[in-house]
Amino acid sequence: MENSSSFLRPLVAGLLSLGMTLMVAADVAGTVSQPRPDPLDVAARPSPFTKGWATTGIARQGEQLLAVGPRGLILASGDSAKTWTQVESPVSTDLVTVRFTAQKTAWAIGHDGVALRSTDSGQHWERILDGRKLLVLLRGSYEQRAKSGDAGAAAVLKEVDRSAEQSATPGVLSTPMLDVWFSPEAPAEGLLVGAFGLVLATHDGGTTWEPLIERTDNDRRFHLYAVSGQGDERYIAGEQGLLMRWDAGQQRFAKVETPYAGSYFGIHVSPGRLIAYGLRGNAYATEDGGAHWNKIETGVDDNLVALVPRAKGDFLLVSQTGQVLAVPRGGLKAKALHVTPMSEIFAATDTNGQQLVLAQINGLRTIELPTR
Repeated sequence: MENSSSFLRPLVAGLLSLGMTLMVAADVAGTVSQPRPDPLDVAARPSPFTKGWATTGIARQGEQLLAVGPRGLILASGDSAKTWTQVESPVSTDLVTVRFTAQKTAWAIGHDGVALRSTDSGQHWERILDGRKLLVLLRGSYEQRAKSGDAGAAAVLKEVDRSAEQSATPGVLSTPMLDVWFSPEAPAEGLLVGAFGLVLATHDGGTTWEPLIERTDNDRRFHLYAVSGQGDERYIAGEQGLLMRWDAGQQRFAKVETPYAGSYFGIHVSPGRLIAYGLRGNAYATEDGGAHWNKIETGVDDNLVALVPRAKGDFLLVSQTGQVLAVPRGGLKAKALHVTPMSEIFAATDTNGQQLVLAQINGLRTIELPTR
């Protein structure tokens, strides 16, 4: 099971707006006087040109691939990205990330607090969360605790109420969901993270969720772009060099000091090693849980948006501008691979180890990897 998804969320948001403009243009024939329905209430429209639309997230499990994009777009492939089919999506809000989290189980998440779940490799989707349910969840949790004298809960409740007041749609929190992770060892345990410090946890496979916003060393509510883990370890990464690790004793996500003050868009956890990567070609590795860090020499200044693990423990880093960098197992120096120039990239995964499948502003693309 392999996934790699872009965590360059601020850029994604801007480009999604462009994608929405292009897609809405086809709907405008003359003057439209009636207000547009809420994207949460409208299923994604079918389109014959889906492969050319912007895609922002991609995931693979065996020969099954999924990709997501603006206005609820979900694409599926059952033949290692040779062909793609649009599948029905219950929303037309912008989707950002897609993950396979267990055998045949996938999650697609995005704007307006949307979290969709599939249990048949992405052929059918169920809405688990959206901005309405998220608002009810947060208020219900924090109101009860605030009444019992929990000062932290009271502070978060004020933030939630303020966000609700500022929402363009009454009763909807527009908070984007940005990453989702479930434990391979304990698949009922999962985490959702998003903008403005949002953290949700589940202990039943995603049917119900509880907020952990106040149980993080993130008082400034930085956006949280990535979540990952292995065994008992849980990590969250975000803006301004923020990296946090779950402290079971304190029952909170505690800050881990890192050598970089810029944003981390992704993290990859493997046995004995954690890699954090993000802005301006920066990538760092630690083998002791963050006590010591080593810089990975990438040789690029462009934002790193995806890490693709490979069979022998090595991995590829992919930049926003289409540079593909090979890093050997345990290595700290990347080698640039010669690939055809590409357009803006948001996410990547591999197929058979010889190809990369890229989610781009102008659609999906498969490229052959050089053998040397």
